[in-house]
Amino acid sequence: MSNTNTQQSKQGDLPRAGLLRRVASLLYDIFLVTSIWFVLGYLIQFFFGIENNQIINGQIETNPFIDGLYFSLMVSSSISFYGWFWVRSGQTLGMLAWRLRVVSLNGNPLTLSQILVRWCSAWPAFFVFGLGYFWIFLDRKGDAFHDKLSKSKVIVIPKSQRPF
Repeated sequence: MSNTNTQQSKQGDLPRAGLLRRVASLLYDIFLVTSIWFVLGYLIQFFFGIENNQIINGQIETNPFIDGLYFSLMVSSSISFYGWFWVRSGQTLGMLAWRLRVVSLNGNPLTLSQILVRWCSAWPAFFVFGLGYFWIFLDRKGDAFHDKLSKSKVIVIPKSQRPF
């Protein structure tokens, strides 16, 4: 049996990640994604200037084009951040720190369609009072709602398995 097949079979036996570990990992990643968004905001201000922002009647008004551009850059950078890490190793930096890995149900790395489904369903799962994450307590395997939709699972990596 090859080393890749051995790792995949071992990953199938690893426990699912609990809610606290997932939230801690997500918090780490939120700091990283937010810093990317700050850089994008700075670059937009640098290229388009600050005159696109005006204070009118005590409220900040911005150019709708700039708003749309910034929003689309935020979404695409967030998808790229998670997608790049999940395709490469199944671990973002926050997941690496908390020894988590996301894999397909069969133990293989996520496909692009799984990444898109997972990312698009994780946002509502979080922002609707976290109900998608609390699904972990209802599911017999301990999967969150977006795990089910993307046909993936988040597993806890043992301390003995070094990431690099």
